[in-house]
Parts: sequence; C-alpha cells; structure tokens
Amino acid sequence: MWLPMLGMTALPHLGGLYGGYITRKEVKTWYPTLQKPSWRPPNAAFPIVWTCLYTGMGYGSYLVWKELGGFTENALVPLGLYGLQLALNWAWAPIFFGAHKLKLALMEIVLLTGTVGATMVSWYPVSRTATLLMAPYLTWLCIATSLNYCIWRDNRETKEE
Repeated sequence: MWLPMLGMTALPHLGGLYGGYITRKEVKTWYPTLQKPSWRPPNAAFPIVWTCLYTGMGYGSYLVWKELGGFTENALVPLGLYGLQLALNWAWAPIFFGAHKLKLALMEIVLLTGTVGATMVSWYPVSRTATLLMAPYLTWLCIATSLNYCIWRDNRETKEE
C-alpha cells in the first residue's frame, strides 16, 4: 500500500511545480508592479504553505481512496470532486500569473473554493481525518480569494483583460 499512498500524496505537487514555474518569473517582473493589500503574506510564505497544503490534500485523497476500496462506484463523487478541484487549483496560476487575467482568476478561485467545500462535504462520511486535512486548504483559499479580489479591485486599469 506504500505506492498508492506515495503516488496520491505526491500527485498535487505536479501541478504545484508547474504553477511555480509560471509564477517564478512573474513574481520578479509583473507581480511587483501591482497594488497589493498590506496584509498579504510575504512571497516566501507561498511555496512553504502550498507544499504543506498539497501534501495534506494528497494524503487525504489516499485515505478516501483506501476507505472506499479504490476507484469504485462509491468513490466517483468524492474522488471526482477532488479531481475537479485539483484541476481548478492547477489552472489558477496560469490564469493569474501567466495570462495576467485578474478577473478571470478571481472567478476561477471562487469556483475552486466552492469545489473544495463540496469535496470536503463528500469526504466527511468517508473519512473525517481526510476532511480535516482539507480544512487548512479551504482556509488558505479564503485568504487567497480575498487577496485575488483586492488585487483585481486595485489594479483594474493596469490589468490586461
């Protein structure tokens, strides 16, 4: 059972690495030109936080997968929602940092946050531990959504949309 656990725990990091690749250049060039709220976390916090969040959500998906006996019919909704939120998560950085589409990124992260909430609701009857592993992620998404909103609001005239 080590291989599925390691694979499912590592899976979210693949999109995170791609997002980091896109973000790295933009954090030094485009992102500093934007107006940002004073309460935003420092840039150095983001890779640390996302590493922890990706690990937690990945391990949580493994717990749900294991409890439901793999990719069974019963796993369709809980793991399908998880896959959808993961795809939405991976899409945000290319929209925000890659395309500089602040409003579209805001709409996308709102959808992502709702999908994470739905994932947690679907996981709760299966594994409370897995659900709790998603709680820091949902909390961080609320912060990230607020940050995305403030950046969009304060940079409407400078964004490329």
